[in-house]
Amino acid sequence: MKGYDGRGSGFHVIKKFLPKSLLGRSLMIIVKPLVLLQVVSAFIFYESHWDKISNRLARALAGDIATIISYLREHPGESAQDWIVQRAALHMEVVAEFHPGEVLPNAPSPAASRMDDALARALREYVGKPFDIATTPDKRHVLVKVQLADGILHTKTTRKRLFSSTTYVFVLWMVGTSLILFGVATIFMRNQVRPIRRLAVAADAFGKGQDAPAFKPEGAREVRQAASAFLAMRERIRRQITQRTEMLAGVSHDLRTPLTRMKLQLALLREQEGLGELEADIIEMERMLEAYLAFARGEGAERPIDVSVADLLDDVVDGAHRQGGRIEFVRHADVTIPLRPNAFKRSVTNLIENAMRYADQVKVEIELQPGQVRIIVEDDGPGVPEDKRDEVFRPFYRLDDSRNPETGGVGLGLSIARDVIRGHGGEIELTDSEMGGLKAVVVLPL
Repeated sequence: MKGYDGRGSGFHVIKKFLPKSLLGRSLMIIVKPLVLLQVVSAFIFYESHWDKISNRLARALAGDIATIISYLREHPGESAQDWIVQRAALHMEVVAEFHPGEVLPNAPSPAASRMDDALARALREYVGKPFDIATTPDKRHVLVKVQLADGILHTKTTRKRLFSSTTYVFVLWMVGTSLILFGVATIFMRNQVRPIRRLAVAADAFGKGQDAPAFKPEGAREVRQAASAFLAMRERIRRQITQRTEMLAGVSHDLRTPLTRMKLQLALLREQEGLGELEADIIEMERMLEAYLAFARGEGAERPIDVSVADLLDDVVDGAHRQGGRIEFVRHADVTIPLRPNAFKRSVTNLIENAMRYADQVKVEIELQPGQVRIIVEDDGPGVPEDKRDEVFRPFYRLDDSRNPETGGVGLGLSIARDVIRGHGGEIELTDSEMGGLKAVVVLPL
């Protein structure tokens, strides 16, 4: 089990550095084997081509130097040396000079590259005499000094004799083709990911109560299937909402007719005892009917428009002031976002009226945070027990069990508020207030 935990923690560490987007992960899936292939190819090329070619070129140069030394030993004399030097420069591309009486230092020059190492091995094999390898300041020539019995032989040749140009060609070809393939893969994968992004945008807009009329299925077969399923789901949800609203509107109309007749009959029978309670029940039934219809309708027919959240809250607070409420509005920031103004105003009004019903002081704040705007409504009332904070959002649920209209509503205020806020893609939660009562926090995405 400990080993599993260790592997799990190691995987999570690696996961932090992996791309988060589908495009990045798809490109990583394509690029990783491509890079691995290039590394393996470069290793094989280096082992099978670079070393072999470098050793052969180094042996060829060492063989030329050994030939010059052999000729100088077999044909002594100044005139013979000049002839040998001229032929070396003409046929071997080696500039040779003999310095009689010189001695090599005890500490030879360090090898500057693997090519120098290959040349040193070849000189030990073909020449078999003390030598020193150096490079000219311009890095274009190689100097080889060989200790002979009566002096030092200085040889100079171009570094190209030790280097194969196919290395540059191979590297450029490998890097060039990799970049071309990577570019093509990026364009292709971006075209494949774009329909998924559009589907995500359309789903997010639908969750916020907005519309995406230009969205249509496109892309790969699986993406088109997902888009078609989303469109079908969206139409089913819209159809169900429309049918629910029409059904409840009909029910409301049918129920209002007998209620109206009952009110007329009560008006004719006012002198009899016990009619006050019956009239109060009828009034409460009408209020419940209107509230339930508003909850079921959800203001779904209203179109979203760009609205200043702070200005909308100003209107709601002003309305509460006119009703005698003691409300403090703190405007930390402002933002304009698409909202259904009437529906959203109704939801915030429900929150504030709910706070005013049970508290003396109410405070409303608006805060802007990364990716979201927060609306806070808190009061100094009795609050709501923590175990009841989920239940108060249920339709017709009331903490006050009495049915007296003076002590509370019909139990739909918070339900309507949450329904509208979720229709905008947001959420509402209840917590303890620093004022001692309840705090309702509305979070809306930007």
